[in-house]
Amino acid sequence: MNRRHFLLTGLGAGALLGLGGTASARQRVWNPCRAVLPPAIADHDLVHAAWDGIDAARVWDVHAHLAGTGDSGAGIRMNPRMLSPLHPTEYIQRLFYLNAGCAHAAPGRVDQSYVERLHNLADGMRPGFKLVLFAFEQTHDAAGRPRPDLTALHVPDRYARDVAHAHPAYFEWACSIHPLREDCVEALEAAVRDGARAVKWLPPTMGIDPASPACDRFYAALARFDLPLITHAGEEKAVAGAGRPEWGNPLRLRRALDHGVRVVVAHCASLGEDRDEDSRKGGKVASFELFARLMAEPHAEGRLFGDISAIALRNRHTDVIRQLVAREDWHPRLLFGTDYPLPGILPLVSPARLAADKLLPATAVPVLEAIREHNPLLFDFVLKRTLRAGAHRFAPGVFETRAFFDRKTP
Repeated sequence: MNRRHFLLTGLGAGALLGLGGTASARQRVWNPCRAVLPPAIADHDLVHAAWDGIDAARVWDVHAHLAGTGDSGAGIRMNPRMLSPLHPTEYIQRLFYLNAGCAHAAPGRVDQSYVERLHNLADGMRPGFKLVLFAFEQTHDAAGRPRPDLTALHVPDRYARDVAHAHPAYFEWACSIHPLREDCVEALEAAVRDGARAVKWLPPTMGIDPASPACDRFYAALARFDLPLITHAGEEKAVAGAGRPEWGNPLRLRRALDHGVRVVVAHCASLGEDRDEDSRKGGKVASFELFARLMAEPHAEGRLFGDISAIALRNRHTDVIRQLVAREDWHPRLLFGTDYPLPGILPLVSPARLAADKLLPATAVPVLEAIREHNPLLFDFVLKRTLRAGAHRFAPGVFETRAFFDRKTP
């Protein structure tokens, strides 16, 4: 079983559903959603060191999710399975995600409280910091028809746009458009006019084969607007959908690169295995290995990037984290992202494990854990700024992502 899938279903089930979980277990699983950092933590040397040499106005979190239940009437939809204890996997995932976003205790205003919490967390960063908030397209079938029955979560473009426009000091937004929609190019043009900074895909969930010729007209439009595509690659178990797992293979992104699209591989494909489509044997290899192969291809220079969201989750091999930190030649092509709200799900990231593997100093562990209880965004930023692989650390440019979203095409 996928370890992330296990953590979101088994580890916290007792505590969340009251099925025998102790108070201490709940404390280890349930985010306390505390507010302002205590002065001793806010002024800690570790926090100051994380911001040292960084221009906060150039730090954009390139991977942040909007979520909710749809109670705002703004169009968010959750699959009914996520609302029913009869489907424990989806039900518990929803509880975790909303708790991580501190929206679990606000019946009737979950959508609003999720955004308010994001606003507060961004306010707890240095001035100028922003998040790129993702819309999330619903699943479509091969004919380009929407399939709400197979969609776990739908966050419409207009919702992400309106949230970002309401709080321009803190938020930018990324649209999410299925390339098989008949109106996909028109929808992209509208999103560009409305200030979208990128397009977000999760191919296996949304029902997108990135290697299909049917995507070509959308790729051509992306290249024309020079709008980056931020797309998941590697294994995905957290969100159900109608697609096929092999559509997350990093090698299937070559078609987008060949069209001149700037592609950001979410999480650097750091989880799972995919078929080696370049080999006649076709055996499976680590998805991260296929990502590394793409990074080395000449035509990918200046077009292929990776975001470092989710790389510190428990289900990632620490050798992958070590490689990412040590590959300084990659750093100009790596982008800081948190995959919010995941950093707020306590069981998913273990600073102590990273310290045991010599990626963090042991003294950083209690400070990071204290930060996480108050501000998961700051927790993720400080953790990644503190990561070490021998003498290597992530370069400041990995975090100063603002310029990446400047388009050559007006």
